[in-house]
Amino acid sequence: MKHRIQALDILRGITIAGMLLVNNPGTWSHIYTPLEHAEWNGLTPTDLVFPFFMFIMGISTYISLKKYDFKYNHATLLKIVRRTIVIFLVGVFTGWFSRFCSYWAHPDETLGFMSQLWQSVWNFENMRILGVLQRLGICYGIVSIIAITVNHKRIPYIIAGLLVVYAVILLLGDGYVYDGTVNIIGRFDAAFLTPKHMYKDNGIDPEGTLSTIPAVAHVLIGFMAGKMVLGTKENLKELMLKLFILGTILTFCGFLLQYGFPINKKIWSPSFVMVTCGLASSALSLMIWLVDIKGWKEWSIYFNSFGVNPLFMYVAGTLASILISRFGIQGWLVNDVLIPSLGELNGSLAYALLFNVFCWCIGYPLYKNKIYIKI
Repeated sequence: MKHRIQALDILRGITIAGMLLVNNPGTWSHIYTPLEHAEWNGLTPTDLVFPFFMFIMGISTYISLKKYDFKYNHATLLKIVRRTIVIFLVGVFTGWFSRFCSYWAHPDETLGFMSQLWQSVWNFENMRILGVLQRLGICYGIVSIIAITVNHKRIPYIIAGLLVVYAVILLLGDGYVYDGTVNIIGRFDAAFLTPKHMYKDNGIDPEGTLSTIPAVAHVLIGFMAGKMVLGTKENLKELMLKLFILGTILTFCGFLLQYGFPINKKIWSPSFVMVTCGLASSALSLMIWLVDIKGWKEWSIYFNSFGVNPLFMYVAGTLASILISRFGIQGWLVNDVLIPSLGELNGSLAYALLFNVFCWCIGYPLYKNKIYIKI
């Protein structure tokens, strides 16, 4: 299909704007329930934004590798490896930058300037290794290598195999116990990464090592959806219907599977993969109907500004959030202006919305001038 599907950029933009919105409340003490992650088992709207983006990343991977006809060669492999490393290192840099800014927001006054500088720069001892961007980089690299080395007809079997293997790991390793000292996900990360380099959430790292297995399957499902979207000569209405049917089947199967394997984002359970990929496929189908078939595009300009430079916008927003938070601007705006005026919950939400608009102001000139920054 030669027709460019604009709905894909818009849905990708919605997910990036959503990620920045839920990651930047005015205060974590006052958040409306739909904007919080499920504490353990279960699903909230917030739990959808990251997996939606990973599903779309699978589609984007299909688009990018289609130019090379999915053929293995050293040049293509080198590009994949280079991009994987860059995305991973950018993720590590954001973690380092957060710790760097935290130190200078509260410096050790007993040290001289050079000692303080060294202590703030060399802060790797307790820094988290994995994270959102790191997971994106790893999954992109693995899926891309599979795409250029494996017959695509075998990919559904790989997806099923990964999910079955992970389901067995969870079943045999107390994978649904919310205690990292018991749960195999937490125990493996504690041995492999060590607790000093993990996210502090009851011993469970939500972007940990073993949970990368189903995350790869997640992106592969998106890749196969990309094949459905761009590897067909069917018209948009038939394509929309196929995506909707795919989404319905995955969602229904995922909700059935939850009775044995509960939906859980923090361990990226198999049922979580199926439900979120199903909902993402259905959402893309709806967007195609709204934007590409009905032509209702005027409302989407806000999200397009996020969608055309997704990783750049996420990184820029993350770095801006670190600076605004660490040096007191956020605290002043929330505690002295927004909460006194709007109340605790509304003031916290107002800050998140204002920050989102601030990020849009970064992205809109790039979108308007057709400047694309690839990471």
